[in-house]
Amino acid sequence: MKLHKLLHPKEQIIKIIDRIYKRGMTTTSGGNVSIKDEEGNIWITPSAVDKGTLRTSDIICVKENGEVIGPHKPSSEFPFHKAIYEIREDIKAIIHAHPPALVSFSIVHKIPNTNVIPQAKNACGPIGYATYELPGSEQLGAVIAKEFAKGFKAVIMENHGIVLGGTDMDDAYQRFETLEFCASTLLYGKMLGHPQYLTDAEIAAFYDQVEELPEQSATARHPPLEREKRALIRDIVKRACRQGLMISSYGTVSVRWKDNDFLITPRDFSRWEIELDDIIQITDGKREAGKTPSRATRIHHEIYKRNPGVNSIIMTQSPYLMAFGVTNTHMDVRTIPESWIFLQDLVAYPFGNQFMTAMNQELLEEARPAVIVQNDSVWVTGDELLQTFDRLEVAEFSAKSLVLGSALGKLRPINQKQITELKEKFLD
Repeated sequence: MKLHKLLHPKEQIIKIIDRIYKRGMTTTSGGNVSIKDEEGNIWITPSAVDKGTLRTSDIICVKENGEVIGPHKPSSEFPFHKAIYEIREDIKAIIHAHPPALVSFSIVHKIPNTNVIPQAKNACGPIGYATYELPGSEQLGAVIAKEFAKGFKAVIMENHGIVLGGTDMDDAYQRFETLEFCASTLLYGKMLGHPQYLTDAEIAAFYDQVEELPEQSATARHPPLEREKRALIRDIVKRACRQGLMISSYGTVSVRWKDNDFLITPRDFSRWEIELDDIIQITDGKREAGKTPSRATRIHHEIYKRNPGVNSIIMTQSPYLMAFGVTNTHMDVRTIPESWIFLQDLVAYPFGNQFMTAMNQELLEEARPAVIVQNDSVWVTGDELLQTFDRLEVAEFSAKSLVLGSALGKLRPINQKQITELKEKFLD
C-alpha cells in the first residue's frame, strides 16, 4: 500500500515531514518537501517554520504563474525544486534534507555505493553529485537540475545534503529512507572493517531466485484469530519503522495462525503504510487469491513446516546489525547476559541463495533465534510475535554497543564459564 493518493498534497507533505523529523533525519529548520500537482501547482514547506510543529495550514502553494498562496514564504530552496520539476516531467515529489549519514558523504565529497544491499540498488538507482553553490540560489538550482537531467533521481549535494525525486511522495520517501539507511550501514561497517559489495549480476540473480507459491482457488476465510494476527503484524511493522528497525523498502513479517498456515506481509509496499487488508494469508502452501506475498514466503513456509516451536518470523534490515552483515564481521553476542540469552551464538550465512529452500537445509532445520544473511538482512524467529520483536530489538541494541565499543578498544566478552552458568539457569 502507498501513501493514499486521495490525501491533499498538504496532508501528504505534513505526514512525510513529520516522519522525517521524528526519525532524526532533519532538524527544526532544515530540509524541505514539495509536491507538484496535476494542475502544475507546487506545494512546498515554508521557510523558517518549525518542522516539528508544521500543520497543513503552513504549507505554501506556488501557482504556475508564480502567485504564492499561504501565510509564509515558500522554502528558500524553492528555486531548485522548481528547476527539477521543469526539467523532469516524471518527477512529482521532491525531498531535500540533511540526514546525518548522507551529509557525512557530502562533506567528504563521496557517493555511497548502493550495491551493498540488493534493494538499495533497485530503490535508489545511480546517484548524482552536484557541486557546491550558495543555498537558495539560482545557481544551486541549475547544478542540481543538470544532474537530474542526466536521469538521476537522487543527488548528493556537495557540503550540503541530499535531494531526491519520485513519481509520487511515497516513491520519493522510500528512495530517501533507503539511501540514508545504506549510508548509515556503510559508515558503521567501516568502524568494523571493510564493506563488501555485490555485483550487478549477483543482484539480478538474487531477484531471479524467488520461488512463488501457487494461488488459492477458494475465497480466503478470515476467522477472529486470523484477524487478530493481522492486527499484530500491522502494529509490529509500523512500530519497527518508527524505531528504525525496518525501512519502507524492506522488511517481511509473518505469524503462524493455524497448523502450518500463516499470514505474511506483501511484496513491493511501503512498510509505513501497511493496513490489515494488505496482509496475505497462506493456506495449505497456497497464497491468498489476487495478492502477491513477500519474496521470502517459500522460506517462511518451510521454516514453519519443519519447526513447530516457531510461530513468528521477522526478516528486516537495521543499520547496526547490517554493519556486521556487509563487512562479513562476526558479531559476538557474548557481551552482556541478555544478549546471549535472547540470541545465543549468532551465525552469519552467505549471500546468494537465501530464498531457495533446497540450499538452506541447515537454516531450515535449526531455526536459530537470529541469523544474519550477508549483504541482505537479519532473520529473527520466535514464539509470539512480540517476543520475536524483542529479540530483534536486543540484537540491534547489542550490535550498536559493539560498533560503538569498537572505537574504545578491544571488546571483552563474557567467558565460557559464565555462558555455561547462563545456559543452566535460563535455557536448560
